[in-house]
Amino acid sequence: MSNKVSIKEKIGYGLGDAAANIGWRGVGTFLFIFYTDVFGLDPVTVGVLFLTARLSDGISDVVMGVIGDRTKSKYGKFRPWILWTAIPLAISLILLFSSPDFSASGKIIYAYITYLFFTLMYTANNVPYGALMAVMSGDDKERTSIGAYRMVGAFGGGILVQGALLFLIAYFGNVDPSVAVSKLENNTYQVDIAATRDVENTNIKTEDGIATFKWNDDRNLENTPTVGKSFNMESGKTYSFIVAGESNLTSENLRIIDQKRGYSYSMRSMAVVLAILMIITFYTTRERILPPKDQKANLKQDFKDLVNNRPWWTLLITGIFSSSYNAIKQGIIIIYFTHYLHDQLLAASYLVGLMLVSIVGAILMTPLSNKYGKRKMFIYSLLISGAVISLLIFCDTTAVVLIFTIGLLSELIGAFFSCLFFVMLGDAADYSEWKNNRRATGLVYSAGSFATKFGGGIAGAIIGLILGAFNYNGQDAISIQGAIPGIKMLMSWVPGIVATIGAGIMMFYPLTLKKMAEITSTLEQRRLDEANKTTD
Repeated sequence: MSNKVSIKEKIGYGLGDAAANIGWRGVGTFLFIFYTDVFGLDPVTVGVLFLTARLSDGISDVVMGVIGDRTKSKYGKFRPWILWTAIPLAISLILLFSSPDFSASGKIIYAYITYLFFTLMYTANNVPYGALMAVMSGDDKERTSIGAYRMVGAFGGGILVQGALLFLIAYFGNVDPSVAVSKLENNTYQVDIAATRDVENTNIKTEDGIATFKWNDDRNLENTPTVGKSFNMESGKTYSFIVAGESNLTSENLRIIDQKRGYSYSMRSMAVVLAILMIITFYTTRERILPPKDQKANLKQDFKDLVNNRPWWTLLITGIFSSSYNAIKQGIIIIYFTHYLHDQLLAASYLVGLMLVSIVGAILMTPLSNKYGKRKMFIYSLLISGAVISLLIFCDTTAVVLIFTIGLLSELIGAFFSCLFFVMLGDAADYSEWKNNRRATGLVYSAGSFATKFGGGIAGAIIGLILGAFNYNGQDAISIQGAIPGIKMLMSWVPGIVATIGAGIMMFYPLTLKKMAEITSTLEQRRLDEANKTTD
């Protein structure tokens, strides 16, 4: 039996993670700020929501792994789930970024229901998707290559959602009111906006994100000059501001966005792309590696093998820390650029840059890990990436080039461990088969989904608690400025500490380059012997 997989099939498999990352990175990057600044939840509530919802994932991921291992269809064990869950996962993403007009408690209930629905659909899709890689080929080096294609797809999906979403929000959320700009003196202007329709949570800023806005009326409003204002518009009313800090201001320089509408329509577009890519993955991939023919279904034995699988435990715990590290970095970016650098659209360029260097990292990962071993590459990648990102604590608002340089370098190095994690789960499945002559690929890969989601939950809790400690309120300009030290911490040394802990745990991973060569050789011989018995 050939262990080679065609480039077409590798690309098809990679498109599946492009789809998954439209959902996962879209949620990881934008959901926190959507909940706090648009939907109106406080950061501690959001942090608790993220952590609470993820606590249930341990059960759902394991259950999905067991279901995948026991699925029987003409399409295989894992591929059918990619097809069956494509549309439900897309629908869950749409619901997640919708803003129904509920009471404060109603909003919390809605957030819990839709977030749990999304995580369940993601589990039903992603556990089988991850396990599929391990049964496309029995060669661990070929799986490393498939993993590289997967991560290129993942980063491509990340580029799509993170690069385009802010611009789509601006496009779909365009309010288009009548705007009059009158120059006063010393680069100061009066801006009058006449609302043409009712709009909740309108956001107004200048294109460059430098000018400050102050209300120009006698309403009982907090009137501290801030970079932009968020407010509710009523049809037929005129809203007046004093704007200072930019020269030659015109109506074309102003961005007036209905954030609720912008997020809702943007995510609908992304959800359609997600479903299409998942369906393509289903039709272009194949399953080749089956459990040993004499293996009987025995759930108790599967769990016993899993509990005694040391590589799996090491990967599970390390994966929680490495996923937390990535999720903290992703979850704070929009808040950092919006409220610290005062340029939300610049975040799109930063996010696209991160994805582009990650693709380079994914391409380099295969030859480097084949030469030096996956374990060493994982440890050094996590350590160095965390150390580099910690340097952002020293960057002020004028150091944009340095911020980009530090962020991109950290992401390039970090791409190695992000790629290797799911590849190494396949090695853990091989280890279990080599040791026990039994294979439960879906159950082993449930660790990948659990670590990713639980790590994201921990990250959300950390972000929420730290921002809450600094009294962050995404709809109040004064509290936002008071939370800047916490925002800078979350962008720098907080994830750096998490990365260092994860790298320390990976030191206990036992599958060296030499050991994996022995395991792969033994399993290939066993499969060849089985094939010969069948022919005889």
